[in-house]
Amino acid sequence: QAQLAETGGDSVQAGGSLRLSCTVSGMSVTGVYMGWFRQVPDKEREGVATISMAGNKKYAWFAEGRFSISRDNTLNTLYLEMDNLKPEDTGMYYCVADPAAGSWWYLQPGYSPEWWGRGTQVTVSS
Repeated sequence: QAQLAETGGDSVQAGGSLRLSCTVSGMSVTGVYMGWFRQVPDKEREGVATISMAGNKKYAWFAEGRFSISRDNTLNTLYLEMDNLKPEDTGMYYCVADPAAGSWWYLQPGYSPEWWGRGTQVTVSS
């Protein structure tokens, strides 16, 4: 059974950096489409960044230039490097995976990824 476990969330000052990790078991990070979603206060859950089996990447507008999604095939781990963090980045961050690239992979509303981790909390103070 596929399992996703996020770590790396923390409390940081605005302008700081964090690296989130998602340890994957039960499947290979290169055998599924993967990504990061977040739930910020008073907003719907939204896609942050996605990566395809071939390594193609997509970023939400607020993540462009500040966040970077990557994976380590040997460690079977997905990462989200976040720089220049802002208070509005505060929220719960989730690792997601799906065997298909639905609308979620294109960061469009509609189809939701099949597998979700439990999330890791990111808090950015001003």
